[in-house]
Amino acid sequence: MNSLRDPFSIRSKPAFDILRASPLVQNIQKAAAASLEAASTTFESIAESTPARIESLTESMAFSIPKNVPSFTDPARGRDDYVWGAATGQGNTTPRSPHARGSAAGSSGLGIGSITGAFSNKELPMYKDKPYYYSASQRKPKMWQRKRFWGLLALVVLGLYYVGVASRDEEPKQKSTKYSKGGKWFWSTGNTGKVDWLERREKVKEAFVESWDGYEKHAWGYDKWFPVSKTREQMAPQGLGWMIVDSLDTMMIMNLTDQVSRARQWISQSLTWDQDQDVNTFETTIRMLGGLLSAHYLQKEMKILAAGEDEDMYLDKATELAERLLGAFGTASGVPFASVNLKTSEGIPSHTDGGASSTAEAGTLQLEMKYLSKLLGEDIYWQKTEKVMQAIDNNGAKDGLVPIFIYAPNGHFHENNIRLGSRGDSYYEYLLKQYLLTNKQEPVYLEMYNQAMDGVRKHLIRHSSPSHLTFVAELPEGIGGRVSPKMDHLVCFLGGNLALGATEGKTVDVARKEDGGAKWSKRQEDDLTLAKELTRTCYEMYNRTATGLAPEIAYFNMEDGNNAKPDIKEDIIIKPQDAHNLQRPETVESLFLMWRITKDEIYREWGWNIFQSFIEHTAVPGGGYTSLDDVTVLPAKKRDNMESFWLAETLKYLYLLFSDDDLLPLDRVVFNTEAHPFPKFNIPRVFKDKVGWYRLPRDASGNIITAPTEVPPAAVDALKNAEKKAAAPAAAAGAV
Repeated sequence: MNSLRDPFSIRSKPAFDILRASPLVQNIQKAAAASLEAASTTFESIAESTPARIESLTESMAFSIPKNVPSFTDPARGRDDYVWGAATGQGNTTPRSPHARGSAAGSSGLGIGSITGAFSNKELPMYKDKPYYYSASQRKPKMWQRKRFWGLLALVVLGLYYVGVASRDEEPKQKSTKYSKGGKWFWSTGNTGKVDWLERREKVKEAFVESWDGYEKHAWGYDKWFPVSKTREQMAPQGLGWMIVDSLDTMMIMNLTDQVSRARQWISQSLTWDQDQDVNTFETTIRMLGGLLSAHYLQKEMKILAAGEDEDMYLDKATELAERLLGAFGTASGVPFASVNLKTSEGIPSHTDGGASSTAEAGTLQLEMKYLSKLLGEDIYWQKTEKVMQAIDNNGAKDGLVPIFIYAPNGHFHENNIRLGSRGDSYYEYLLKQYLLTNKQEPVYLEMYNQAMDGVRKHLIRHSSPSHLTFVAELPEGIGGRVSPKMDHLVCFLGGNLALGATEGKTVDVARKEDGGAKWSKRQEDDLTLAKELTRTCYEMYNRTATGLAPEIAYFNMEDGNNAKPDIKEDIIIKPQDAHNLQRPETVESLFLMWRITKDEIYREWGWNIFQSFIEHTAVPGGGYTSLDDVTVLPAKKRDNMESFWLAETLKYLYLLFSDDDLLPLDRVVFNTEAHPFPKFNIPRVFKDKVGWYRLPRDASGNIITAPTEVPPAAVDALKNAEKKAAAPAAAAGAV
């Protein structure tokens, strides 16, 4: 193995042993005596000047190098070139200027100086293997017979030995950062070069402006834009402002004042909800209601409201929309229908899945409605959406893992399919975020969140082969049934969400020391570790494709159970029907949260890599970015669609990833599932005794206590009291 003492492993080679033992060495030493005496001054000069030269070099290099590597820039290099050039018979034998390049100084061959001249001296790694210039094909046959050659060769050998001895106590130092990989540890070399993250942030802003300019030019006021064909489409007769409202707060955050002004004018003058149109309750809530409420918050927070403008315009539009959405909640259970008609406010059951609603959709309306209630001082929106949470919880899902479908009329689950991907994901996200939004004044949601995350670890966490990547599996038949190694890209929200739950938005260093460390427990540590592992896996879903972009769905070569496939060499398997990319935000969302919480710059670097892949493969000539058909092939085939969440979420989270922490700090805001930020707040006093609910009593295993004959009388009394308290909010809602 090469070392600093013997960088070319010369002393370990048999040939060197022969040379050292041969009688010819005595002749070589005699022939080289004169050369040694003449060169001694040169080596002394090199040894004396080495520390200063190396110090100047290391200041501009991203790694530590041996302290006895010769410089290629200072005046002593001329003498170095003379010695090395004489050794090969190829270089210039006249001492050169340290600034000479290639054959400019009369070199007839490839010396070190000519090779390094093609690069910056400050960035070129030195002596990784052997001298770069050495080429056997250029040797002169008669040189082997010259005593001068053998003398200089001996000189070189002795010089190298001297360098090795002089650096005996020096070890190369390399900055490394430790990351978690699928439950195992690996080392990743950190880049010590300073990165201008604000400059990278500007690149993200430029991509947004390019996307927005294309939309404004070809599809202004329309809900859908197809950037390849430059066509457009409405989702309602007069449009819903789908692109404009969803993107509004991103433009505010990026300080795009002209674009915000035009968007505000359109919303004020053209947006109407009085249309005979069925809309998805969930999507309309998180994008339109959430976008308007966030804009209302940010226009004041960021002081971007122009003089004379109505400060409540966004709030008024949001309130009118929410009034129409309330019709979806008109069920006996309180669980909303999947859709609602904007004009009539009539709830509409799903046309698929047996008429059942999505559990994630029903459980992801609460942040928006609660914040609206707080702003208006009216508790009806709050009551309607928290009743949904109570209905879901009253099913007593084992280990907190809920099936992905629920019947709106009776509030019972439909089938047993459990997953954290589509139709399941944001239910778990909002358990934590409801707790954080109201400044931890609703502990029931923290209890539900912790129970669910325990269930995820117990039933869903698996590892892949051969790299041992951690992923979240699915249970198509429920707990106890077969395990599917399928993971949607949507699941990638979970890494960031786990870190957010572990520290409540603080940095890890602060959270671990809070109250003398009393608040930091094994649960927090385990959540943080799992967050790192899952975020790493989600990045690998990008990193291992030809385009550097993730598929919509990935299957993993699961290393345990009946699904293990030893003949498969890859961890991640992408099926043709799942290979498309929709510009989704979940991974960059987690990267943003992981950076803010851990301060590990690897998450910024991963985000930059993903952003560059988006730019390279999804950009459309003439403006805009589009989804892809297949991330596994090059050139990538483009779809003709730009999702609104590309502007509302993906680019927003990338922009925040490269921003300073004081822009929307996590200890002050909570992002809804469409990346619209809301401020944290306390439950209004006027809502006292009007909102809130209690979980039904459970046994030690978390199962609801239902049979009085099986429990002690005290438990029966507790059940009755809980039922009375749980019924109070519903009665108040009915009175309203």
